[in-house]
Amino acid sequence: MDIDTSLFDVALHNLNYPGTWYLNAGTVTGRTARSGHPSLVPSQLYRTQDGWLFIMCNKEKFWPLLARELGHPEWIDDPELVNFAARLKNRDRVTRILDDALMQAPTAVWIERLAGKIPVSPVFDIAQALENPYVHERDSVLGYEYPDGRAARMIANPIRVPGVELPHRAAPRMGEHNDALLAEAGFDAGAIRKLRELGVIAGTSPAEHGVGHDTGPAAGP
Repeated sequence: MDIDTSLFDVALHNLNYPGTWYLNAGTVTGRTARSGHPSLVPSQLYRTQDGWLFIMCNKEKFWPLLARELGHPEWIDDPELVNFAARLKNRDRVTRILDDALMQAPTAVWIERLAGKIPVSPVFDIAQALENPYVHERDSVLGYEYPDGRAARMIANPIRVPGVELPHRAAPRMGEHNDALLAEAGFDAGAIRKLRELGVIAGTSPAEHGVGHDTGPAAGP
């Protein structure tokens, strides 16, 4: 089968329902601080003792659960916090009180306490994201080997096609295919050697780094 996708299409699809609101009702969703949801509160980033959490109470049942877990059952019946409409009107207060509560403990403690009860997620840095066990369970980081024995790790192709093994090979090193491409273009060995000596082309010859001629993708002269 042929699979056609592009980065632009993926980015556009991430508009999701704000895009649907505009296309069908002409609603242009504005920007909110901390990646906040336009109408659901709480649903945004909140500070912890050592980082950030994203908490999303997308159903009314989650607010009482969150209030109890944070040690503030009085929030449940507070007139300014009692439902979505009230919390939206008082978004700044919600942000302030949740920050104050969550900053009493590190992110890991809150994840352990809240996970499975309300929608919650930690905010990872690059190292934490790539070392996440789920990433390895999904084979989302793969190893690549070079002909000279070197190895590298890279993020895997996100497209998964059942029953099809997608290409998995290291990119050529700088100038790896210069000799083959220039020879194909009509340059003889002496001319290629002269170009290299003058610094016109990058890299070393295949003989010098132990890699045979290859007709694969070129790094370019």
